[in-house]
Amino acid sequence: MQVVSSVHALRHPFTVPVAPGIALDRFVYSYLVYGETITLVDTGVAGCEARIFAYLRSTGRDPSEIALIVLTHSHPDHIGAAGAIRQATGCDIAAHPAERAWIEDVERQNRERPVPGFAGLVGGPVQVDFDLADGDAIELDAPGGGELQVFHTPGHSPGSIALFMHGTGALFAGDAVPVAGDLPVYDDAPASMRSVQRLRRLSGIRVLLSAWDEPRRGEEAYRQMDRAVAYLRRIHATVLACAGAGSPDPMTLTQDAAAALGLPPAAATPLLARTFAANLRAREQEW
Repeated sequence: MQVVSSVHALRHPFTVPVAPGIALDRFVYSYLVYGETITLVDTGVAGCEARIFAYLRSTGRDPSEIALIVLTHSHPDHIGAAGAIRQATGCDIAAHPAERAWIEDVERQNRERPVPGFAGLVGGPVQVDFDLADGDAIELDAPGGGELQVFHTPGHSPGSIALFMHGTGALFAGDAVPVAGDLPVYDDAPASMRSVQRLRRLSGIRVLLSAWDEPRRGEEAYRQMDRAVAYLRRIHATVLACAGAGSPDPMTLTQDAAAALGLPPAAATPLLARTFAANLRAREQEW
């Protein structure tokens, strides 16, 4: 669907197997910026290239017009189709340098951050052509678009980035803004908080385009970021309370904290345990 002038959103449903016969239903968004060429922000999981290409054709464009993929970070639901799209179009790929290793060596990513069903979510490694750092600008040939300003938003991952399209007021947030009540995923709790607060201070946001959430327009975009800050604080307090109550091991702590947060039992995975461990590491910090 078209969300603002020149920006189209594609919602990709997928599942994550967490145990035999049990899967979590998930979705992720990728975004297409139309101009003389097309810029794609994130690619979804392996196989999403078919949906992206079909959508382009339905709007009178061709996949060969994709000139650049910007990856907000290296996780499977963002890079999964990148290799197939690069092979089909010859486009360039850009990401933060802190994400390069996991994009270019997906087996290393799977060793260092195991995710259930990883092999089915990622189509393979892909070479990053350009590094993006905080303050960089990606020039666009989209009508009224001007440029995408790069914001380094660590927390969810070390090299997560958000992109602000000044001409339209569209903020592409990747996974930097947690969705209250949904599965929290981050490696650095205080950094995640600071990143949300930094984005919240931006003026002129007309639509918040996150990966794990529906587009949020106008003041609702700012309210969603306020809810994210409150959720991060609630997670931190809950994890510390459960740890203080004597949860004997990481998975028991994860199950206890997940239940206290109202998350489904299937969400209590090693990935969620990794998130809660980030809160334990930050227990003595002011944030």
